[in-house]
Parts: sequence; structure tokens; C-alpha cells
Amino acid sequence: MKREPTLTPFQLLPTLLPEIEIDAETFIGIRRQIHSQPELGFEVGATARLVAMLLEKWGYEVHTGIGRRGVVGQLKVGTGKRRLGIRADMDALPIVENTGLPYASQHAGKMHACGHDGHTAILLAAAKTLAQRRDFDGTLNLIFQPDEENLCGAKAMIDDGLFERFPCDAVYALHNMPGVPAGTFRVLAGPVSLSSDVADVTLKGVGGHGAMPHRVKDPIVAAAALVTALQTIVARNVAPDDTAVVSVGFIKGGATHNVIPETVTLGVNIRAARPETRELVEQRVREIVAATAQAHGVEAHIDYRQLTPPMVNTADETLLAQQVCTELVGAENVVVQAPKGLNGSEDFAWMLKAVPGCYMLLGNGEGEFGGCMVHNPGYDFNDQVLPLGAAAWVRLAQRFLAG
Repeated sequence: MKREPTLTPFQLLPTLLPEIEIDAETFIGIRRQIHSQPELGFEVGATARLVAMLLEKWGYEVHTGIGRRGVVGQLKVGTGKRRLGIRADMDALPIVENTGLPYASQHAGKMHACGHDGHTAILLAAAKTLAQRRDFDGTLNLIFQPDEENLCGAKAMIDDGLFERFPCDAVYALHNMPGVPAGTFRVLAGPVSLSSDVADVTLKGVGGHGAMPHRVKDPIVAAAALVTALQTIVARNVAPDDTAVVSVGFIKGGATHNVIPETVTLGVNIRAARPETRELVEQRVREIVAATAQAHGVEAHIDYRQLTPPMVNTADETLLAQQVCTELVGAENVVVQAPKGLNGSEDFAWMLKAVPGCYMLLGNGEGEFGGCMVHNPGYDFNDQVLPLGAAAWVRLAQRFLAG
């Protein structure tokens, strides 16, 4: 059975920040309860009910069913006009857990393998503290989002009127980062994660006997050429100091050795760090698909879908987050400059497209405690960093909503 970590002083808020009243063990228990009952996508009913129940208990005005299963807890204090949003994701992944922990998943084939249980518990811990202290002046909107993993939940909440019903002058979120030391933050201005788009390409030729390829229009050969041609986009069209990814994830065509099929389909994943790069890459994908099809005498159809935009942290909001994190752990433990962000994608980008804000990373630890990468059956959120994440949200709310 996997050994559990013992909390060290810097991770316990009463020791680190005696003025902040957070019962770390209580929220670690809540985190582990959520971990043991993982839910996927928009089917986060039990998690959403737990969140709503706790927020109501602490005096928040609670709104449920936003974007199907999203929850917003609103707390107004004083007469201040400033409005702050903080978001946590709630959904799990379709993975069979292999941690051996006593609080491991009780739902077969489902697992909190990305730490959203921790993100939810962090925001709940901050919610309780802020409700008890009420030492800010303005409106606090705590946003608990479903279906981040499929990149659908944030847009669903926005399309359901999230920011019309709960206006925010800024919005923030965080994510744990395995392999990064516990007690550290990564808070970068500018692009921090890539857009995510997909393209389903269908090449239609004329099928026939494998012994008579001169009588067919071969979509297999066209597909092979297309895979190679697509790799030139990043190498020859994207600047070296920019970031983009074009990957072919699947090729489907044919069923037997001696028949050249009529059609082949390819699944392409496209990512980019900047909106203008995203547009350029889409243009080049479309041009290369059309040109390759023409060169091989086949027809091409492309279904190109933009899923989520690049995530870009705005300067002023990022600076505030950097200052808050520096106050907590010292400048030496806050990374504010790096060559690039993450190659993954995150649908919090939709919120940052609508409202200024910042997405930051919280070190999950290294080695045995916190080093296992996300989306792995052996991953677990490091409970040692939960109070620190909550402290960051409390301090941020106090600073942003200062009277």
C-alpha cells in the first residue's frame, strides 16, 4: 500500500499564516472524499451537491446548474464595486486507479488523475476562511466548473450566462504541477497554454485490386504523403520563438491486404500558443490537405473544429498573483519567467478570453510525494500543498477586493 505523507510545517497554514483560520485536516478529508467518488465530464452531480451544500453552510448565495452542472457561490461584503472570480474544476478521468491508497476510487474505470479533487478542496478551504473573516470589500464569485478534461465545461458555463449573471473584473485559476517542488508557484504573464483544435480529414479515391494499382486512385498513398507534408507546418511556417504542434493521431482505411480502399480518414490534433499562430496553422493545414489531394488525384474533405483558444494571462492580473505568491513563499520560490508555458490545453482559456485574469501553477512535489505525472494511474494530488493553495486564494481575494 502506498505510504501517505506527513504534513510539514510550511504546508500547515496555522504555522505559516496564523491569521488565516483553515483546518487543513478537514479539507484534506474533503479532498479524499471527492477523490474516492470520481465523476466524469458533466456528470459531476454528487461533487456539485457537496460543493453547494458546503458553500450554503458558510453563508454563500449558491447557484447551481450553470452550464449543466456548474456551481457558483457568491459572497458580497461591504459596498465595494470590485468583483473577483476564482475557478476550480471538478471532473475526473476515465482511468483505472492504481495507487493502492485507502481513499482510492470506488468507481470502476474512473479516477481523479489530474488533481481536480485537490483544486476543488483548495477553493472550498479558501471559501470557508473568507466567509469567516469577511475582510474584503466587494463581490467574490467562486466558480466550480464541470468537464474541463473534454474542454467543454468553461464554454458551457459562459454560454449559460456565467459572466452576465456573475460579472467579474478578473478571474483566476490554478493547477497542480507534478515534478515541481512543493511550496513553489509558477506564475507567467502572456501565453501559458496552447489552443486545441482537431481536424478529421477524409481522402476519397477510387478503390480496386492491390495487384492493379494503376487502375485506382490510391487514398493510402495520398494519406502517407499528407502525414509527411503536415510536419512541415511547424518546421517551416512557425517562428522558432513561437510554439505550435501538429500531430496525426490516427489513420483509418482498408480492411484486407489485397484491396486498395476507396477512402482513408486521418485525425489531426493542432495546438498553438497565440491566436495569430492558430489562424496560420489552420490555413496551412487546409492548404496542404487540398494540395496533397490534388497531387494524388483524390478528393479531400476536412472537418476542422476549434475546441479551445490559447490561454493568455493578462499583465496586471498576473503581477498581482506574482506579488501574492511571493508574499507567501518568497521570490525564490515563484517562477515568473520561463521560455514557454504548457503544450497542453486548458478550457479556462475561454474565461480568460472573456475576462482579464491569470492561471497559475502550484508545485505538487517531487519523487514519491507528488512527482507522478497527471493522467497516470499512479497519480495522487499532494495534500501537503492544499493549505498553501488555499492561502494564495485568500490573500488574492483580500488584495483584489481591498477596501
